[in-house]
Amino acid sequence: MPGIPGRVEGIDHLPRDLRFVATLGIFDGLHRGHAAILRTLAVTAERLRATATVITFEPHPEAVLRGTPPLLLCDPAERLARLAATGGDLVVVQRFDRDFAAQSAEGFIDRLARGRDLAGLVMSPESAFGRDRQGTLDRIRALSGERGFVLAESPSLELGGERVSSTRIRLLIERGRLAEAARSLGRRYAVIGEVVPGDRRGREMGYPTANLSFAEPVVLPPNGIYATRVSWAGPDPLHPARTADGVASLGVRPTFASDGARLLEVHLFDFDEDLYGKRLRVEFIRRQRGERRFVSVWSLVRQMDRDAARARQNLAASAAETASHERPSRIAARSTDC
Repeated sequence: MPGIPGRVEGIDHLPRDLRFVATLGIFDGLHRGHAAILRTLAVTAERLRATATVITFEPHPEAVLRGTPPLLLCDPAERLARLAATGGDLVVVQRFDRDFAAQSAEGFIDRLARGRDLAGLVMSPESAFGRDRQGTLDRIRALSGERGFVLAESPSLELGGERVSSTRIRLLIERGRLAEAARSLGRRYAVIGEVVPGDRRGREMGYPTANLSFAEPVVLPPNGIYATRVSWAGPDPLHPARTADGVASLGVRPTFASDGARLLEVHLFDFDEDLYGKRLRVEFIRRQRGERRFVSVWSLVRQMDRDAARARQNLAASAAETASHERPSRIAARSTDC
């Protein structure tokens, strides 16, 4: 997403003579724990009269080190947009490969500070970086005294006695505990996918659907029927040009012959335009029922009528709620398992 203001391609392209405070991580999901770290970054940078700088990585380090990345909580473009909106003055996207992974924590700090004024670093108790994650909080604290920068610790955030982390949020979503996941995220969970051609069976039954394909594997809740809110067509993922309510089916379509692959199909209410090739953001408002097999297409359509009516009710109730699940997108004054 090259249009993000303040985006820098790699730490070696940070401006020379820059005085900055940095924090680093994947920030998948940009959850409330991450937000706590970013607040500490903003406050520390202001106190030290330095530029608040967020360093993140592409591809995901686990894709390089283990061969398989974790299922994503946040579309990469949306993640960078949220970092730019809630994070620092600069967002550095560092390419992660095996050469980069082989750097020691000390080597990374020296490379980061070369020709620049590294005023501070922000870490949480769980943070670690460098070869074999040797750059723990205690080790960097000792290094900060040697190198002359401030180490600011951002305490872990807990909700209900559990530490807020990307790993825990993935587990909550996979178990269908979407309300708990939303509390940790600071917003309802959503996925972004591209609309691809389907078999048009939904249209034949009076319920045309947008079938979504994901560029990278994403976390999905349990199979079933969901009331959804859909947005698309904006250059900025955080400020879409179009929105619509709908009902979604997530699963393997057991009523019909299937290869067993999970499919997310979304029917938009009061809408009949071509969406092929569009990137849709689908927000899961409420799970209405589980997936099941029907004995006939007629009985399936009757159930779809009931699902659509119930989804409209759920969406109306959601719109009437006074407490929004969306946190402010910019932290005033200017959280971390990755």
